[in-house]
Amino acid sequence: MNEEGRGKQRPYTAGFRQNRLTTMVKLIYCISKLPHLTVEEFQTYWRDTHGPIAAQIPGLRRYVQCHVVPAVYGGPATPSYDGAAELWFEDMDAFRTAMRSPEVKAAVEDEKNFIDHTRVASFVTVEKPVVE
Repeated sequence: MNEEGRGKQRPYTAGFRQNRLTTMVKLIYCISKLPHLTVEEFQTYWRDTHGPIAAQIPGLRRYVQCHVVPAVYGGPATPSYDGAAELWFEDMDAFRTAMRSPEVKAAVEDEKNFIDHTRVASFVTVEKPVVE
């Protein structure tokens, strides 16, 4: 840690590859709940029912669900999304292979039970650490 108590700062460089996770490809998928679901119903279904389905995707190295903190709802700023999923793959070939798999088809089919597909966003990224 540096003197201010923050993690080590690194210059932003496209070639940084010291940490294996920074070379992996990550799909970030911002999602919104179906209007008829409560926040609790949405989060429970996503974690307990959809999570195990998504965990079966071939080539998946890491899967993280980022749930909006329930206390945020009803506050001055409504969340833009109800959560974000992070799906990590070794490289773009592994990502492309996974996206063609029956397991992804099953996960997408299950999304109809809890995700409002009119309010989603996704992008494929490679991390560029600035503070660690």
